[in-house]
Amino acid sequence: MPTALIVLAAGAGTRMRSERPKVLHPLGGAPLLAHAIRSGAGLAPERVVVVAGHGAEAVSAAARDAAPGAEVVLQHEQLGTAHAALQAAPMLDGFAGDAIVLYGDTPLIRPQTLAAMAAARADHDIVVLGFEAADPGRYGRLVMDGERLERIVEFKDATAAERGITLCNSGVICADAATLMRLARAAGNDNAAGEYYLTDIIALARADGLSAGVVTCDEAETLGVNTRAQLAAAEAAFQARARAAALDAGVTMTAPETVYLAHDTALAADVEIEPHVIFGPGVSVAAGARIRGFSHLEGCTIGPGAVIGPQARLRPGARIGATARVGNFVEIKNAALEKGAKVNHLSYVGDAHLGAGANIGAGTVTCNYDGVSKHRTEIGAGAFIGSDTMLVAPVRVGAEAMTGSGSVITRDVPDGALAVARARQDNKPGFARKLMARLRAAAGKEN
Repeated sequence: MPTALIVLAAGAGTRMRSERPKVLHPLGGAPLLAHAIRSGAGLAPERVVVVAGHGAEAVSAAARDAAPGAEVVLQHEQLGTAHAALQAAPMLDGFAGDAIVLYGDTPLIRPQTLAAMAAARADHDIVVLGFEAADPGRYGRLVMDGERLERIVEFKDATAAERGITLCNSGVICADAATLMRLARAAGNDNAAGEYYLTDIIALARADGLSAGVVTCDEAETLGVNTRAQLAAAEAAFQARARAAALDAGVTMTAPETVYLAHDTALAADVEIEPHVIFGPGVSVAAGARIRGFSHLEGCTIGPGAVIGPQARLRPGARIGATARVGNFVEIKNAALEKGAKVNHLSYVGDAHLGAGANIGAGTVTCNYDGVSKHRTEIGAGAFIGSDTMLVAPVRVGAEAMTGSGSVITRDVPDGALAVARARQDNKPGFARKLMARLRAAAGKEN
């Protein structure tokens, strides 16, 4: 059956104490909203409707980044979840399929959980996602009659007996889209908060003779983010889940609790990751590569058998070939290292291409920026760049060429040539002692 996602993302999130819309705070390097949308992506939704409000322009951009075909509709007044869901009605007019209501600040629901809800629609007109709460607190309660859901009662409106129920409401609902909208229109606001609750549709559905059921998930999946503390808790839960998945896929992590992964980190089997490594978005690591401790990677690809770090930084556009090596205190940006190339220590390589087997000595810098534009450096296969070489781009060092240590290379170096570009050394006998004596005398110090 066709599926539509309705993602509610209009709240301001005042408890976050931030100018940024709540649903745009990052989790695993992506906005909370993107996680919610991607949770539903496994259902191959035909339509994705995001209900925006506070910071609508930025929320719209993030929604379309996560789902290019997403439609965005504005909720100008915050009158409750039923009112929010109804804003999607024009986008779903004539849609013959199910709609699942998700929340932009609830990022941890698994795709498998939503698939189970979609499957449960074969037995019920409406399916609600519930969870057994260790501490039900102020969650809405699911009032059951055997396997049937009779109604959902908000904590503020619950009796003492109802507050004793531990089966709680996540807010996620799946139903036929037309039925969902019809029932949402019928919801009233005769409650303690004076809001139009989406939860009221269960009692309305039962009164119409429709059936309602519950699919349960682990409480951790339903964590909503309303404060910075909850954002930190969500990050911890996301990281634990991502690390476990990587270990199950054949990745070695000697201290997994110190490794931080992004939402799209792609690690092949037999990758080794040492402690205190941070993966930003857009990193792919091939089989057999080793990421050594205290390295930071983002927007890069690493080939099979490559070794990165320790204490290396790979920035967006870095492409590290098979068996290449990037050592300690090396930064690579928008540069490709072909097979077996080495930049072992204390160097910056940006906007460059290193041929297979090229070797970059310590302290080398590709001087790629003139204050206005970036320029490229080309280093041929098998070239040897002496320590402390400044490569002033645009410049090319040919295959199997060399540069002398301490050189400032401003012109192309032909294949196989040796380039030495430094001032001639001039030794002045005894001058160092005389100079120091003069300086000490001027400072009033004795030898």
